[in-house]
Amino acid sequence: MPDELLQRLRSFHEHTFPGVQNQFQDLVREGQHPTILFIGCSDSRLVPYLLTGTGPGELFIVRNVGAFVPPHDGSPVSPQSLPDSPPRGQRVLAGYHGTAAAIEFAVLNLNVAHIVVCGHSHCGGIRALYEGVSPQATNLNAWLELGREATLPVQMSPEALRRTEQRAVVLQLERLMDYPMVRERVVAGTLALHGWHYVIEDGEVHVFDLKSGSFVPASNAEHSGTGPFRLHEIADDGHSIFNEIDSSYAGRGG
Repeated sequence: MPDELLQRLRSFHEHTFPGVQNQFQDLVREGQHPTILFIGCSDSRLVPYLLTGTGPGELFIVRNVGAFVPPHDGSPVSPQSLPDSPPRGQRVLAGYHGTAAAIEFAVLNLNVAHIVVCGHSHCGGIRALYEGVSPQATNLNAWLELGREATLPVQMSPEALRRTEQRAVVLQLERLMDYPMVRERVVAGTLALHGWHYVIEDGEVHVFDLKSGSFVPASNAEHSGTGPFRLHEIADDGHSIFNEIDSSYAGRGG
């Protein structure tokens, strides 16, 4: 049986790499200086480099199920929905966490100027919030709680899933603002946050517009997603950006 992965590795080294060798050598010599942290879903149909027209060294990428952002303090989002006593040795969102570490590294070490949270249509992670997953998937069950607040009290439908996918993106933008290093730079105007929803079948990204509380097709948008949040838009009094999109969707059936 041929080893397809080995063949692909050899093809990259023999055919692809020679054409970009100088670029990679420059990146090694000068180091990486990406300006964008891209937080995207792990879905294989979402290809950040194709969406953004970027190449090596331009994006710092972290991907996970649902494009979720864990709380800065590592605490569970909905403790009541998780087991009272997780199996010995199992951590529930606390402790080691790759996505949180990537956010901190991108902001503190790489000084990125933009953070994009990119969800997409037909997201299996969002669907699982309604349908559930195998009880054997203990880590996945805990992880999905990061999107629970975005769900709607309606029966699952294509429209409900689309709305939930978009609401989940906005929820992660709000959670990013709980990271001290993110909030400091957003307030200072040196970091912008962008919410994206990629509609796979249309090949178009819809960007979140804070003013209208909705997602706008990039072909009709005036910006690449609202950000940075202005001082008067940052909720220190408990007001929630997510609540605005929540109320705008609440009366649209589903």
